[in-house]
Amino acid sequence: MPATKPQVIFEERKGQIYRKGEEPFHMSCNRDSLAGAVSQRACVFCGSRVVLYPIADALHLVHGPIGCAVYTWDIRGALSSGPELHRLSFSTDLQEKDVIFGGEEKLRMALLELINRHHPQAAFVYSTCIVGIIGDDLAAVCKRVSKEKGIPVIPVQSEGFKGNKREGYNAACKALFQLVGTGNTANVSPVSINILGDFNLAGEIWIIRNYFERMGVQTVANITGDGRVDDIRRAHGAALNVVQCSGATLDLAKMMKEAYGTPFIRVSYFGVEDMADSLYAVARFFQNKDPQIMTRTQELVREELSVLSPKLQEFRQALSGKKAAIYVGGAFKAFSLVKAFRLLGMKVVMVGSQTGTKEDYEELQEITDEGTIIVDDSNPLELSSFLKEKEVDIFVGGVKERPIAYKLGVGFCDHNHERKEALEGFVGMFNFAQEVYNTVMSPVWHFVPRRGKEKSCKQNRR
Repeated sequence: MPATKPQVIFEERKGQIYRKGEEPFHMSCNRDSLAGAVSQRACVFCGSRVVLYPIADALHLVHGPIGCAVYTWDIRGALSSGPELHRLSFSTDLQEKDVIFGGEEKLRMALLELINRHHPQAAFVYSTCIVGIIGDDLAAVCKRVSKEKGIPVIPVQSEGFKGNKREGYNAACKALFQLVGTGNTANVSPVSINILGDFNLAGEIWIIRNYFERMGVQTVANITGDGRVDDIRRAHGAALNVVQCSGATLDLAKMMKEAYGTPFIRVSYFGVEDMADSLYAVARFFQNKDPQIMTRTQELVREELSVLSPKLQEFRQALSGKKAAIYVGGAFKAFSLVKAFRLLGMKVVMVGSQTGTKEDYEELQEITDEGTIIVDDSNPLELSSFLKEKEVDIFVGGVKERPIAYKLGVGFCDHNHERKEALEGFVGMFNFAQEVYNTVMSPVWHFVPRRGKEKSCKQNRR
């Protein structure tokens, strides 16, 4: 028997859950998480850290209690092709005495010691909840140390109580914008881009940069995967900003457009369709400057698909008709995943994100099938109910969603911070399809109670 539709446990959440086809489309989003619902969404401080963390030659100092630094230590599996200063976790470790008397001097001394020891190209100083409460003047301390040491020391105003994770993205973009425009733009090609919103999980930005190089496009700055301070300082010299994670870095693209006139386009590197469309969008932008760029791009896509398509067809034969649920941080991933599952013959029955906008959910509503559940800023109780109701074969999410899937006996695919397998680009689509196939078709499901099969499994054990 199919599972019955669960009731909304938290009445205040009704506006953030939509079932396509059952009612007119309306989604509330970008709201503070409901108290008591144990949201999967993180705080403002965490939002700023996940954006800035991959800048590998910068010092990242958390001004606050040690727990904040521990919570976000190595929070992204962001790889570097050179320095790895970003992978160290530094904190001023504020104690009760600092809360009473203030922590500004402790922050100044920590910055001086760390800069002398590690010689970073810049320093980011993150404000936390307690700093916002006691009123330490981060900007003044950073300005003083910057003048003394001769490097940019940038305050990140990311007090956790200010709002939700999206506020943290905005704080990170404001911090980055203080670097942009301070570097030399000599030797920047007229056919050049900045890659915004890719964090080089499992080395993916190297895959994407290789595609652009084959097209004849120069990448000026990675913002922020495998990022370098000097590259970001001259990012204003690029002809185009290519924005993947719009929630995380779109604010920076808008700031650069207003200040420097740099146009931007939104893209996604996940899945065959979106990856190809992204390359073609960049090629179209530069056609007038480089008449051969579209030809090179077509050859690149044709070459990659000639290898990939036969392999995907094999997976599709086994996976056709299986059901998937998606819950990710940035909604851009959700768009691409819906299309990727469709390419594999699978049906997405639930999709949601932590930080989606009204426009994001409108697009999800357009590309999903009737009956699909669309959810904003969900919690474990809701996600568990949806997975059981829809009897899914695989759940795609992040580290916080993994235990939910496994406790319910549902396959899981990590599509967030901690994954070790590249899922972007054409090769990433193969890796994704292979992981989905291995998970969904695993023999373990013959022995683990799952969905409506629990009763028959118990009978078999007898």
